[in-house]
Amino acid sequence: MTRLRIHRESHLVQRIGWLRAAVLGANDGVVSTASLIVGVAAAQATRSEVLIAGVAGLVAGAMSMAAGEYVSVSSQSDTEKADLARERKELSEQIELEREELAHIYVERGVDLDLARQVASQLMEKDALTAHARDELGISEIASARPVQAALTSAATFAAGAALPLLIVGIAPRNAIIPIVSAASLGCLALLGAIGAKAGGAGVLRAAVRVTFWGALALALTAGVGKIFGLAV
Repeated sequence: MTRLRIHRESHLVQRIGWLRAAVLGANDGVVSTASLIVGVAAAQATRSEVLIAGVAGLVAGAMSMAAGEYVSVSSQSDTEKADLARERKELSEQIELEREELAHIYVERGVDLDLARQVASQLMEKDALTAHARDELGISEIASARPVQAALTSAATFAAGAALPLLIVGIAPRNAIIPIVSAASLGCLALLGAIGAKAGGAGVLRAAVRVTFWGALALALTAGVGKIFGLAV
């Protein structure tokens, strides 16, 4: 009897659930908090006022990221559950039609009709709902929605990203807060972009340049706003 040798692989797509939330949270933490700090500092605020604004931005941003991720991913999860419930009902009421539907999916992918029917039958004998969820609905264990994981990851990484500009405010000279926070934040954004791209298997340089550009734009705009309102006051 021939034994099946299994070649196990680790694919980058398995990281997609937490990677998106982590990269988004960290980038958002750096950009929004650094921009807030630069804007307040440009308005001639004291160091303590800049710190208070930064801490408030960290807390509010982390909670906002957690709530936003939880709500959006929960909506996806609800949709998946509704589709699975409908599919479960159809499998209980019209199993033969569902088997033919699954076989037709395989035929469209290039499998011979007779073989497609055999494959559909064997897969449905093992776990009909999983087979239809994966091949008909596109729902798999890897890509399934996890609201709590997304919320916690976003909040934690946002706070971690926001901590950098706050730390710099505490140690940098008052008259150098804006350039030092800006330079450190842009460097951190470039690093985060590179790390996220590397973990996801994408191009490192393009990702780093992309996130740094938008971070620099945000810093410049908020600095300008702070300067204008500071002069007005």
